[in-house]
Amino acid sequence: MLTKLRDIVHNVASSSDVKQALNTLVGETCTAMETECCSVYIADHERHVYELMATKGLNSRARRVSLSFEEGLVGLVGRRAEPINLANASTHADFKHFPDIGEDHFNSFLGTPIIYRRQVLGVLVVQQRAPRQFDESEESFLITLAAQLAVVFAHSKAQGVWPSDGSGSMLLQGAAASPGVAIAEAWCDVSQPRLDLVLPASCLDIQQERDRFDGAVSAAIIEFGRLRKRFDSELNQDTLAIFDLFIHLLNDPVLRKAMKERIHSGDMAEWAVKQTIDEFAERFNNMSDPYLRERANDVKELGQRLLYFLENQETKQWQFEKPIVLFARELTAGMLASIPRDQLAGVVAEEGAVNAHAAILARALGIPAVMGVEFRPELVHRKKVVLDGFKGRLLVEPAPQVLKEYKRLRDEEIELQKEVDNAFTKQTKTADGVRVQIHLNAGLSADTSIAINRGVDGVGLYRTEVPFLMQRSFPSEDDQVNQYRSILDCYPGQPVVMRTLDIGGDKPLPYLKIEEDNPFLGWRGIRFTLDHPDIFLIQVRAMLRASIGRENLAILLPMISGLSELLEAKTLIERAFAEVTELAEAEGEVLHRPRLGIMVEVPSVLYQFDAVAPHIDFLSVGTNDLTQYLLAVDRNNARVADVYDTFHPSVIAVLVQILAQAQRLKLPVSVCGEFAGDPIGATLLVGMGYRQLSMNTRSVAKIKYVLRHIPSDALQNHVNAMLGLSLASDIRSASEDFLEQYNLGGLIRVGK
Repeated sequence: MLTKLRDIVHNVASSSDVKQALNTLVGETCTAMETECCSVYIADHERHVYELMATKGLNSRARRVSLSFEEGLVGLVGRRAEPINLANASTHADFKHFPDIGEDHFNSFLGTPIIYRRQVLGVLVVQQRAPRQFDESEESFLITLAAQLAVVFAHSKAQGVWPSDGSGSMLLQGAAASPGVAIAEAWCDVSQPRLDLVLPASCLDIQQERDRFDGAVSAAIIEFGRLRKRFDSELNQDTLAIFDLFIHLLNDPVLRKAMKERIHSGDMAEWAVKQTIDEFAERFNNMSDPYLRERANDVKELGQRLLYFLENQETKQWQFEKPIVLFARELTAGMLASIPRDQLAGVVAEEGAVNAHAAILARALGIPAVMGVEFRPELVHRKKVVLDGFKGRLLVEPAPQVLKEYKRLRDEEIELQKEVDNAFTKQTKTADGVRVQIHLNAGLSADTSIAINRGVDGVGLYRTEVPFLMQRSFPSEDDQVNQYRSILDCYPGQPVVMRTLDIGGDKPLPYLKIEEDNPFLGWRGIRFTLDHPDIFLIQVRAMLRASIGRENLAILLPMISGLSELLEAKTLIERAFAEVTELAEAEGEVLHRPRLGIMVEVPSVLYQFDAVAPHIDFLSVGTNDLTQYLLAVDRNNARVADVYDTFHPSVIAVLVQILAQAQRLKLPVSVCGEFAGDPIGATLLVGMGYRQLSMNTRSVAKIKYVLRHIPSDALQNHVNAMLGLSLASDIRSASEDFLEQYNLGGLIRVGK
């Protein structure tokens, strides 16, 4: 039976047409189980019905059969999400008779749901004339078949290759990367070289390969320089820093040396590039911090451009008669620049994440974008598409009434975005004048690169990890001083909160390998640096030296779980302060003591606030890790991704508790997790009483706009109502309705 099961799944998966695949499924299942009838019903969650999509044994020429989720034995299987095995189905209370399809002759019924990640995709049914129950082996076979088919069906659904209601439209789903609506013809670019297709290859002429490689590097550097100039008038300095970072990476001696060493050993340039890029990208892929992890996409983009220039002398320039939505396997900055802005309505990428540099560029340019979309070029190329950058959704060949509605919503969204942008440089206050400070989450990634920003009140979180991760040895103290000094200089008179090295466990240094079974509960953050006081002292001294004459430095300690870690860290900080003070006095300079704070992300520290309060100056709540540890869920594990929810009632309750404790102890407190940059999250936080929020650049204008339109008492009343709810879904839904009351729904969905 196992062989038969594998054959069915293979034949269904390899079918080029979904209808053919479903017909194959019911036919081969009948044969394998020696039954007289097999049918597959597909769930339509928009209409809340099951459609009979394929059958062997029933009258397939009859009118199309639809069952609501609430009716029939099929509906019962879906509602219970478990198999139903009946010897005489017609006597069951939920049986529904369809005379046209010839079901009268069948008595035995075995139905099992097709479930993928908790969602019922359909129901698989076998029937037989004889009134008997199917035995355990038959039931087990059908359950196993349905479980394996679920993966195949989910993949087909993601690609849009899925049975529809007959309108001809197709729905594709991805991750929302840049808000907005685009309506245009799809254009698929499959011409870009792919790193994953590069195979091992040796060269005969090593010098020739070195010359090819040097030429590709030079061409890529010239291109990124050209792109910087090309976008100079359209982008702000922090977004333009994307191209500076790419040029820096191309000039990085470690990266270039690694590639050249492989060429010198006899590898072709393409193979040398792939191996090196894979190695560097893997370092970032294994990290838990979403921003650092997504830097792997930037390293891959660099490799893509090198591959391109190993094959081409110059970048191809596209020209279109009318705007298009660009579909690509991997979106690059070069691709965005190769199409005139007025001809690029939107972008879609199969690979990549919402914080990859290409996505950041799309946001900065105001181009709606969706990432992580599985698509078949032959099914979308030259077709009319609607791209919804709010929900990460694409409609291919939408029905006329749907198209008309999206055009109306697009016009509203454009009008709203103009209003939002106008709020960027204004001081942040609620509608009744309550002041809220907006800070940046910053680091050496382009979406948070540090540049003078008139729209914020300083830097609430500066990640110091990237310089450590991009090198093959620890950066020197002087190197760190120069880096930190440049950041502090960008925000004169404004606070800059620098987090000490949050490394280890799932963020291993390339020159200090760490392997752990459970890195999230392992050697990371302050635990790592306390075990390496030499590294910690060098970094703190560098921060202190950089702060001389500036007085805007604050130091933040990550992953503090209790008083003992704080005291150990503070002892080392005092030692560094004494050493730098001595150096400063020798030069006739004065070192001012920086403020010291801790990250609130490990739940245990919540119960030690009274003990730690006398030793610190402020708190910073990291909602990402706090949620992860509070709910005991790995936020990077797709199998439990739906459990990770910052709207969980426990998370909301803990945030209220943290603020109450901070106010009692007279400790300033800010929130620097993703929650603060979400319109719903920000309204809840300000309603709780938080007055300092730190977020990424892309969220600043949106959050300012939201807060300026709602009075503080209304925010507080809303939070009080949310504290009475017991489901995260209810909190989210009620919060969406709350924003709609103030005509702010357009910031979380399409339209105004």
